Amino acid sequence: MSTKKTLPGPKAQEFVARDAAHISPSYTRSYPFVMAKGRGSEVWDVDGNRFIDFNAGVAVVSTGHCHPEVVAAIKAQADQFLHMSGTDFYYPPQIELAEVLDRIAPFDEDAQVFFTNSGTETIEAAIKLARYYTGRNRFIGFYGGFHGRSMGSLAFTASKAIQREGFSLAMPGVSHVPFPNPYRPVLAIKDGDDYGDAVVDYIEQVLFATAVPASDVAGILVEPVLGEGGYVWPAPHFFPRLRQLCDKYDILLIVDEVQSGMGRTGKWWAIDHYDVQPDIVCAAKGIASGMPLGAMIARKSLMIWGPGSHGNTFGGNPLSCVAALATIRLIENEYMQNAAEMGEHILDALAEIRPRHPSIGDIRGKGLMIGIELVEDQQTKTPAHDLRDAVVYKAFEKGLLLLGAGTSTIRLSPPLSITRDLVDEGLAIFDAALSEAEEEMMPRAKAVPAGAIEAGS
Repeated sequence: MSTKKTLPGPKAQEFVARDAAHISPSYTRSYPFVMAKGRGSEVWDVDGNRFIDFNAGVAVVSTGHCHPEVVAAIKAQADQFLHMSGTDFYYPPQIELAEVLDRIAPFDEDAQVFFTNSGTETIEAAIKLARYYTGRNRFIGFYGGFHGRSMGSLAFTASKAIQREGFSLAMPGVSHVPFPNPYRPVLAIKDGDDYGDAVVDYIEQVLFATAVPASDVAGILVEPVLGEGGYVWPAPHFFPRLRQLCDKYDILLIVDEVQSGMGRTGKWWAIDHYDVQPDIVCAAKGIASGMPLGAMIARKSLMIWGPGSHGNTFGGNPLSCVAALATIRLIENEYMQNAAEMGEHILDALAEIRPRHPSIGDIRGKGLMIGIELVEDQQTKTPAHDLRDAVVYKAFEKGLLLLGAGTSTIRLSPPLSITRDLVDEGLAIFDAALSEAEEEMMPRAKAVPAGAIEAGS
């Protein structure tokens, strides 16, 4: 573990001040890291300080920073042409990428693709297609979900109140229900029952029976794993039961895999862990190793809208498409398996350090999408928001980039290419940062024996 200089350094301080003067204050920054360059899972700031990247640009640089094959593909395409709107013209990279996405789509039926620039644009496309296909105008979302900040996607987003404050006229027609979080259930269940059953029963027996006719619902939009909501994995019965519910009432199942897709959980899609096939899948973030790209991938039988129904000038930009083609090759040949193996290694390592940390309430995840939820007390599960933020900052000072999620969770989402040596170095920094923060902020807390802690994963 290297000794760090005082952070932020002088150049970083200058850039942070310039940023404050000219860039929207709506951006969220947890600490003053000002990036100069990155290679693989390591990054350097403008003052030359090295950091291990455990967030991958919010789960975006799936093949690591500046993977040479991705960079080479972008450079080669840039020599040919930079743009020719795929809404109005044809070009091979976009068509070739759509063919690849059809091959890896999480359903047996042939797929067709609508390209966008981002996750929120992908959600908007899915909303429009669902309305167009079904002729219905209502939707169901989940508390804790995050689907973007444009006015349509914001109607589904319910992970933090600040994201909605001041925007009360978001798209109408979206009803929210509890996400089946086994660590923090809010619906009553009997001992031994699966919380996923309880949530689906609530939709059918309460929501459909009292407030939202099932015949009015176009789609149910859900993250297979909550992202911004805390890296929460649902109870096991949830997705099989939800698929049955959608089939019963002719409702489209739309999965938001913007953060969880593209090999991050050790499979192409997080929904693959449940042996359930959705109707529409929304992808972005890790699809192109940092180039702006999103894809709404739907069963071909749903794509009944005609020319002009929807479009996007920059979606499927040729540079982004060739970056995605290179990214998918790398994930398929190397990094999806690495994500699965490194994820198991991280979970084993966290299980070892857990007994000496009274603040660790829950550890959950698959592949390189792992959440560590911190609490003030392991019995009451009171969220430790301030402690979480302190750990994130202390880790930054020690050379590790982390991000929070949910109320008091630390998310681990490094590049899928990360090596075991860097994983171990990063975990050592996390362990030290957590120990320091606990000593300062909860010195009298005692850990509950590991076997007595309710597991949520």
